[in-house]
Amino acid sequence: MESEVTTGKDRFIIRPAQERDTAILLDFIRRLADYEKRLHEVTATEEDIRSVIFGKKIAEALIADYKGRPAGFAIFFHNFSTFLGKPGIYIEDLFVCPEFRGKGLGKLLFSYIAQLAVERNCGRVEWTVLTWNEPAISFYKKIGAIPKDEWMLYKLSGNALEKLAIPKS
Repeated sequence: MESEVTTGKDRFIIRPAQERDTAILLDFIRRLADYEKRLHEVTATEEDIRSVIFGKKIAEALIADYKGRPAGFAIFFHNFSTFLGKPGIYIEDLFVCPEFRGKGLGKLLFSYIAQLAVERNCGRVEWTVLTWNEPAISFYKKIGAIPKDEWMLYKLSGNALEKLAIPKS
């Protein structure tokens, strides 16, 4: 399912992002960060996105179009479950523009990624959500997702990451 998918009613097109979409991806990242009240944390550049997604292929991206206009996106990458002995897909970001919400586009993006996971023999799809984002949490429950309440997410970045890293000799 590496090609585009078109829906019936609203004619959304979900397609793998192309290198020419780099600026669109960065714009979506900023719009998502603004929605999450974290725009001040975005330091990514177009070159960062181009390098990671299209050069090194560390992550993959999808663009959702409506009548030739970008309406949403998702960025995801593979992880690995040692317990399952299978890869998984981790959704780093998924965003639908406010004017397109409630039309099924978010579910379509999740469905596209779920199909990729099935085709790639993945054991699961995972993501995180901010605890205050009730609309998203409600949506996730409707599609059958369950919270992993027994786990706490940790992050190591910035000075703490640099301090912990083993220096090269």
